[in-house]
Amino acid sequence: MASTEEKLSRNLNAVTGKLEHKFDKPQLVKQALTHPSACGRNLIVADSYERLEFLGDRVLGLVIADMLLRHFPKESEGSLAKRFTALVRREALALVAQKLGFDKLIVLAKGEEESGERENPALQADVCEALIGALYLDAGYNTVQRFIEKNWKPLLSQDLSPPQDAKSTLQEWAQGRGLPLPTYQEVSRSGPPHAPIFNIQVSVKGLDPIIKQGNSKRKGEQEAAIELLRFISENGM
Repeated sequence: MASTEEKLSRNLNAVTGKLEHKFDKPQLVKQALTHPSACGRNLIVADSYERLEFLGDRVLGLVIADMLLRHFPKESEGSLAKRFTALVRREALALVAQKLGFDKLIVLAKGEEESGERENPALQADVCEALIGALYLDAGYNTVQRFIEKNWKPLLSQDLSPPQDAKSTLQEWAQGRGLPLPTYQEVSRSGPPHAPIFNIQVSVKGLDPIIKQGNSKRKGEQEAAIELLRFISENGM
């Protein structure tokens, strides 16, 4: 199994191509892709993406604000503020991260990988911001501005409303009927260690449990929730 450093070195070229910049300080990219769980027992804050995410969030905000002023010269501050919020929110960042494949390059500890953390939009958004921070530190404002404008311009008029999460929908259904919250349990797993398949059971009081599969615990839980919601809908419950 590849070490954390080997994974990061392998992913460096992919990120360089997506950002269209060859880094003078490649360690910045490695830091931006490293989840805190992959820093080992002797956790050093500077080794994970978190500090770069802090910077990238501010850089993104400045570039987006400037872009909105130029693209919408007649709009009021209130309208610009609404557009701004939509473009810097988690959903927008996660869309960009997925489009460019950043989500596939994040380095996680085994436990986080198995739990499906890679599929977490909040993590994808954080790493996207961290990579923006890394690009700014290595290349300066003009380069990071070009990257952001190229990848955020298609989102200017796009509806970024978050899709309804199946687990959240099922939870709301149960709460609306005064039932205990749904519970999820891993009942078994199969497949090779590098590509496990998780069998997840969802249970809601008064309904038969349902088991579905996923390539992560998170995915399995979503699939189980979707199937139970389908049963509820088909039976008019």
